[in-house]
Amino acid sequence: MKIANPFLTAGYAGPEYFCDRKAETEKLISNLDNDLNTTLLAPRRYGKTGLIRQVLHFLDKRRGVKTVYVDLYPTRNLADFARTLASAVAEAVETPLDKAFKAVSEFARGFRPTMTLDELSGRPKFSFDIESANAQDSLESILAYLQSRKGRTIVAIDEFQQIADYPEKGVEALLRSKIQFMHNVGFIFAGSRLHMMAEMFHSPKRPFFNSTASMSLGVINRETYFRFASELFRKGNRILPEATFDYVYDRFEGITWYVQAVMKELYARGIVRPTAAEAAEAIIALLEENTTNYGYILSKCTPGAVELLRAVAAEGVVAEPMSGDFGRRHHLRAASSVRFAIDSLVKDEILYRRDDGYVVYDRLFGQWLKTCQPL
Repeated sequence: MKIANPFLTAGYAGPEYFCDRKAETEKLISNLDNDLNTTLLAPRRYGKTGLIRQVLHFLDKRRGVKTVYVDLYPTRNLADFARTLASAVAEAVETPLDKAFKAVSEFARGFRPTMTLDELSGRPKFSFDIESANAQDSLESILAYLQSRKGRTIVAIDEFQQIADYPEKGVEALLRSKIQFMHNVGFIFAGSRLHMMAEMFHSPKRPFFNSTASMSLGVINRETYFRFASELFRKGNRILPEATFDYVYDRFEGITWYVQAVMKELYARGIVRPTAAEAAEAIIALLEENTTNYGYILSKCTPGAVELLRAVAAEGVVAEPMSGDFGRRHHLRAASSVRFAIDSLVKDEILYRRDDGYVVYDRLFGQWLKTCQPL
């Protein structure tokens, strides 16, 4: 697949456009080959979903293997989960059309599948009418179908921690009770809310306790990432100076999505040999593109939360936001107000707590907070 701009910030277009993660790819595939379901942990924008897609790409090439990818981030309840899983399974079933409809009908008798044809690809697309009252039965039907399939199925569930927020009780226990007997189905459980995922899979009180192998993603090695990026520039008859790449890598701590976004912007501008100054201009353009979005986020925050966000953005990472020194430096309100703001911003995933302290979760938003005028 040849694409105009090789620096992807969404989707997956094959190994040619995917940077490294060779060890992680091999480890995930090895785990699945050895019947080890795996929990994959990484903050958002580290490339977790791209890695999953890379693994599924290679597994899809195997005879008799079907892969299913499910993103639970938009889901809010068990019925949403069942509909999302049903659609993903339907996309992965056999073709031609008669076999596809027969296979889908096997697991969707109780929730009325509707089939249409995609105008571009000609592939069948299915939608499902699943009511909340029937969500558990529908989900069990889908899992039973996967268990009954000949051959091996790999199911990757992204943002798995969402199920902990569903209003229905016992979703974790329900899934665990079914999955533990699905020996022909391998699972990847991926999540970005690290503390919640750790609680789900490592607490003795939770159903998934010690039921999977665990993997965590860090940033891609600087030298490896530079070789990848410079090669893509070379194929476009351009040169990426190492100093320019280093500037971008350091400014965003090597986090995949942000490096990709700036490289994408530089490539789109058609610059033959971009400088660090031109990379800085590209970053400013990205900030300006997001002004409306970031302004909206601030408009939903309390004045105390806005003050705290700007203070954290100014320092990059804050180990002790409740300390008097930090509060005085940034003229923050009382400690009780700061604590309330922290709890609210962490819950809304605007602030993120990592080992060395609190950071603004969206690094571009953090850059914007440092450079924009107060609202």
